[in-house]
Amino acid sequence: MYRHAQRHFKKTDPILYKASLEHDIPDITRSKNVFRDLVRAIVNQQLSGKAADTIFGRIEAALKKRRVASRSGRTSFTPERILSLSPKQIRACGLSKAKVKAIHSLARASSKGEIDLVKIHLLDDAAIVETLTRERGIGPWTAEMIMMFSLGRKDIFSKGDLGLQKGIMQLYGLAGMPTNRLMDKLSRTWSPYRTYAARILWRVADQIKVRPKGKSRA
Repeated sequence: MYRHAQRHFKKTDPILYKASLEHDIPDITRSKNVFRDLVRAIVNQQLSGKAADTIFGRIEAALKKRRVASRSGRTSFTPERILSLSPKQIRACGLSKAKVKAIHSLARASSKGEIDLVKIHLLDDAAIVETLTRERGIGPWTAEMIMMFSLGRKDIFSKGDLGLQKGIMQLYGLAGMPTNRLMDKLSRTWSPYRTYAARILWRVADQIKVRPKGKSRA
């Protein structure tokens, strides 16, 4: 699928196409556990990658202990398992009270069938955003990330993502952050492969962080 995206970019955006040749982007696939991905997305909000990984690892460890204690062979990351942990136990993993409430609220809604995360991939993009953002602690950006990374949607772009804005600024040689109008214009040329375009732009943004000091951009 990435090769199809590259061929499209070659016709519609030579600048992005050239960048795509420098990065091997894996094909987009659908996750087997959207609930787990949503919990991780909530954990990740406003945290560095390392801090978020540490906290999420503690949650997984706490769930694993509960599974061993109950002698269950079932997967540990389910709404029911999360609800088996008290808010105090989840808070002890390093989460804020707001995030604990959001995670428990999502688990309750999923457990009661108020939100069906197993079949949510059957909805269209707008319905997915509407469904997810009804839940506490989940905004449009989180919904977009879930569509891109968990639901296998190949034509999603998140204008509010700072990394994507930085990637565009760097790749197109802008003096400042791109406007919404410019991002709309660019993303229209990338469709129907905007998710692949986003992944390339994140790679471009990451390169900014690791560029050796003192070197020219020329």
